[in-house]
Order: sequence, then structure tokens, then C-alpha cells
Amino acid sequence: MQPLDISVLVAAQRDFFKSGATRPLAARRAALDRLYRAIVDKEGEIAKALYADLGKSHFEGFMCEIGLVLSEITYMKKNLGRLAKPRRVKTPLAQFPSKSYQLPCPLGNTLIMSPWNYPFLLTVGPLVDALAAGNTAIVKPSAYAPATSKVLEALLDGVFDKSYVAVVTGGRNENAALLLQKFDLVFFTGSERVGREVLRHTAAHLTPTILELGGKSPCIIDKTADIALAARRVVFGKFLNCGQTCVAPDYVLCHHSVKAAFLAAVKKEITRQLGQSPLENPDYGKIINEKHFERLLGLINQEKVVHGGNYSKESLQIAPTVMDGVTQDDAVMGEEIFGPILPVLTFDALEEVYTAVESGGKPLALYIFTEDRRTATEITARLSFGGGCINDVVIHLATTEMGFGGVGESGMGAYHGKCGFDSFSHLKSMVKKSTRLDLPMRYQPYQKRYFKLLRKFLK
Repeated sequence: MQPLDISVLVAAQRDFFKSGATRPLAARRAALDRLYRAIVDKEGEIAKALYADLGKSHFEGFMCEIGLVLSEITYMKKNLGRLAKPRRVKTPLAQFPSKSYQLPCPLGNTLIMSPWNYPFLLTVGPLVDALAAGNTAIVKPSAYAPATSKVLEALLDGVFDKSYVAVVTGGRNENAALLLQKFDLVFFTGSERVGREVLRHTAAHLTPTILELGGKSPCIIDKTADIALAARRVVFGKFLNCGQTCVAPDYVLCHHSVKAAFLAAVKKEITRQLGQSPLENPDYGKIINEKHFERLLGLINQEKVVHGGNYSKESLQIAPTVMDGVTQDDAVMGEEIFGPILPVLTFDALEEVYTAVESGGKPLALYIFTEDRRTATEITARLSFGGGCINDVVIHLATTEMGFGGVGESGMGAYHGKCGFDSFSHLKSMVKKSTRLDLPMRYQPYQKRYFKLLRKFLK
């Protein structure tokens, strides 16, 4: 799409929003209904596209993408009336007699830029929140997931007029042209590097921006952990989507006293979950493209591989790989892995954990496996991270009752459920003052006799 076409599209959406057509709750519910039915009707096509782009099985595609989107739509339909109504708050005595409330209002024209690793979920999930809040949206899926982008374009074009929801496909040229436009909110999911570029562009228009980024998310295994269960859950979360998950455990910090047991349990779980030959498992996916495949191979130190390490250039697959004896100086610790490589480091005292985690910035997720409540409380209070789990991994992402987002280098802003509705809304602070009484103390000429009363009200 040419820059001129994009500017015309943005103008059409701005006019549509100004018409007020997106504001009534009935219109929002109708839009969500249409989207829900279209996704159900095209589930097979979506699943095939996810398999073509990432090798995802239908089961995994539904569990981690399609089903989560349907769940978000169901939540919004059920709770829309509650989320959109004025929210009463307390009024200070000095403003008596009046009532105070916050009024959720749509922001307007939004841009949603999504990544390739969960190309359906991370496109349509935020779109659901945008529509529920009463906005228009331009959706820009990743060029690295062409099959899913094509299905998204057909699905959304079949449900919405382009002045309401439009899909812009393409690569860097289209991204650049979109970021030159003025929107009322930009929602971006992707890498920290590209996130900085997005923020640089949106700053020119003072456009509020939500950034869902990533980072090196640690998984801490302390000496009290249930090792067998920890291994089972870590293997699930790490090798889901071939490790191409923003909240996957990036590396393990394991207490030295249980490291040998943990490594043995991880090897056992890889075989149990993915088979003796994972590259032959039809439910084990692939790396998105050759560029990322080669990058991942460059992170593997074969001398430190204790499980896996084999790969197939023809299918762009890397077997689940575990590395032991890793230090902060290894290449695999120099960047977010975003692939099926699990480095294992050790610690003796919690201060070592804090030093290791804080040296890598503020991660998007953090996981702790422990039976010691005090340890869990101390770690979660001490370290700064987006969100996480105690004795599990990844699943906090799938909870509509909590917002999901990063902090610092791992992102800004959050979404899902009520938090998503609020992120795509502006909460107008309102005071409705009674006309029956008008206290004179605030008006000039100021009178000393009111000063004591004023101090009492405002202290």
C-alpha cells in the first residue's frame, strides 16, 4: 500500500469515528459478535495458516491463539456494560455538594502493530479491546507470517468496512508510512529495538503508545522446589512454539544443590513430551525463517550442550537444546534467545539471583519454583519485572482478569480484560456540582473568617 493510500485510509477512519458510529454499546457488541462468528467459521483456515508460518499444530494453535481470542471476546461481551459505565469515586468535603465520577471514553483512531510469533493472538487480541472500548483500528500484521496475514486480511475485510477496521499488509515501507500518521493510540508488540523506533515516531505526534516487548525472562529453581513438576512445566513453557514466545523462560537460575536432579528431570521431560526425536514430531513447530534460524545456531555452544543440539536446515527446526555450565559471558546470555535453547546457570544465595537478573534489565516475565513462601515473597517484592508465576510458567498471560504488560525495557502499558478496555479508553474525571448550594469561601474578596474552615477542609 502506498503512503498516499494509507493517509486516505487514516482520514476515512477519523471521519467514521467522528460520526459517532463506534460509540453505542449496541454497536460495539454487534462488532464483537460478528468477529466471534467469523473466527469460529474460519478456525480451520486460521489453524492452517499458523501451521504454514510456524509449524503449529491445530491443538496448539487453538490453545495458544484462537481460543484465547475467543475468550477475550466473550469476556468483553459479558462485561461491556460494567466496563463502559461511569465509575463513581469519593468527593472531597470541600466540593460539597457534588458527586465525582470517571467516564470511560474511546480514544479514537488506533494502530495495532503485531509480531510474527503469535500472529493471530497478538493481532486480534488487542483489536478486541480496541473495539470494545469504541475505537476504530488499523491492523498491521507481521510480514514474517505471510499465511496468517493473508487470512487476517480476508477475515477482517469480510467483517468490517475499512473505515472501521482495516488491515495493512507489507513490510518496512508500510510500517514507516503508518508511523508517519497521527493516531490516538499506537499499540506495538515486538522487539525492544523496533519498539524504540516506534516510540521515536509516536513522540512526534505526542501519541500515547503501548509497547509489549520482551527481554531475558529468568526461571528460578530454589532448593525446595518440586523438581519433577518444575521440569515438566519449564519444558512446556520453554519449548512451546519452539521457544518463540515473549514470556518463555529465557534461562534457568538453579540452586547448585538441585541442579543435577533438575537437568535429569528436564531431559526426561523433553523425551516424554516431545519424543525421542522431536524433529520428527508432527506437533513440534519450526523457526519462523532462515535469518532467525541462523541467529539461534550462533547462540549454541556445542561444548556446553547436555541435551539436543541437533537441527534441520531443510525444515528450519532446532531440537530442544539444554546447555549447562553457562555463564553471563556466553553468547546465549547476551540477548533474548527466542528459540528452543535453555541455558542453565547456578546460584548459592539469593543475592546472586538478584545480581544476575538485574544485570539484564527488567524482564517481561519472571518465574519462581519454590515451596518456601518467604522466598517467593522476597523475590517478587525485590525484583522489577512485568509479571510472572510461582510454581508455573507462561499461564499468567492467559488470564483476562489481570493486565499483561512489561516494565522498563520490557514494555509500557498493559492489556487483557478490564485493563485492555481501559488502555484503549480515556477516563474523563468529572465532577457534577449541585446548583442548590454555593459555598462563598472560594470567591474573592477572601475573608479571614473562612480561613480556619478552609484549612479544615483541605488538610
